[in-house]
Amino acid sequence: MRDGPGALRRRLSLFRHRIYEILEQAMPYDRASHVVHAALVVLTIGSVTSVVLESVPALAADYEPLFFAFEILTVSVFTLEYGFRFWVSPLHPPFRRFPLWRALASHAVSLPALIDLLTILPFFLTLVSPADLRVFIVFRIFRFLKLARYSPGIRSLYEAVLQERRALLACVVILASLVLVSASVMHLIEHQAQPEKFGTIPDAMWWAVVTLTTVGYGDAVPITALGKFVAGVIAILGLGMLALPVGIIATSFAEVIHRRDFVVTWGMVSRVPLFRDLDADDVAQIMRFLRSHTAQPGEIIVRRGELGHTMYFIASGQIELDRPKHPRALIGEGDFFGELAAVKPARRTMTARATVRTDLLVLDAGDLRLLMAERPELGRRVDEASRVGGASVEP
Repeated sequence: MRDGPGALRRRLSLFRHRIYEILEQAMPYDRASHVVHAALVVLTIGSVTSVVLESVPALAADYEPLFFAFEILTVSVFTLEYGFRFWVSPLHPPFRRFPLWRALASHAVSLPALIDLLTILPFFLTLVSPADLRVFIVFRIFRFLKLARYSPGIRSLYEAVLQERRALLACVVILASLVLVSASVMHLIEHQAQPEKFGTIPDAMWWAVVTLTTVGYGDAVPITALGKFVAGVIAILGLGMLALPVGIIATSFAEVIHRRDFVVTWGMVSRVPLFRDLDADDVAQIMRFLRSHTAQPGEIIVRRGELGHTMYFIASGQIELDRPKHPRALIGEGDFFGELAAVKPARRTMTARATVRTDLLVLDAGDLRLLMAERPELGRRVDEASRVGGASVEP
């Protein structure tokens, strides 16, 4: 008997959800997802390497068929990936509440989707246009930007920069002011001695930029005694100004890595009933407050009767839940427990014990309440969800 339209739609829906889980790593430590992502990373690195080697005339002449065949393979896989990501984009947590057309449009104009499009578009342009499009083919080198999607380190660095954006913006303003002041002072001192290099403030600004950045090309240098003294002071200030943003980013990056030693995905957070209906910005803010904890075999994570104030995500490992009048239950990678305690203190109704070495992501009630106070809309949504009820494994 042939399947009816309803059965086919269900199968298609299940297939669509499975593709989403694989591409977006919605299920932590999914073997298929890891294999696919590892293959895409290898293909991306190989593609960039191919573009670099192809720029060598001798290699391009000797291995042109091999380069072209590898390009066909790369573009085919990346095109298939782009199409699948576009197809499953309505399942992505930030777009789930949107109408279908808006979810697809929002995905299409997102930065990762634009990068994916940029990696395949040059190839198709060369097929439909007889013009010399070598300048577009060079854009293939930007395929390395796809690695940001698969690298926790790059995502953590992006989070660190975003977290310190106001401090970094202040550094830019201070540096720009210092360039303007330095150029003006050097113009007053050196414009008569070297009118061709310091005759105007814009001319002197080039010298100020290369001096403050400690590059020092040597094409413009002061020759008066006062000019040399001022240049020395400015060069020392430049060292401090460059060290300031580097120190800010390094400190923030170290805090992000210390707080979260393993990958946190949208899927892990959006599966929690309390956070399921939050928008992208709210979920990202919650992810920022997660910290890591490694539990050893036999370690008791929460104990029945104690006052709870944290919730836990299981990144890897296994937890045994011991509940009165219920059989013991085992939960593992991607599951969570204790979510209601993140909203308001409550007595634990069960004991949670690690059966193997288990990596946990912890969200403290204090951090969540602070975030809810800063973002009243987030507080309202979480409060409504907590009244409806949490997961069945809430201890």
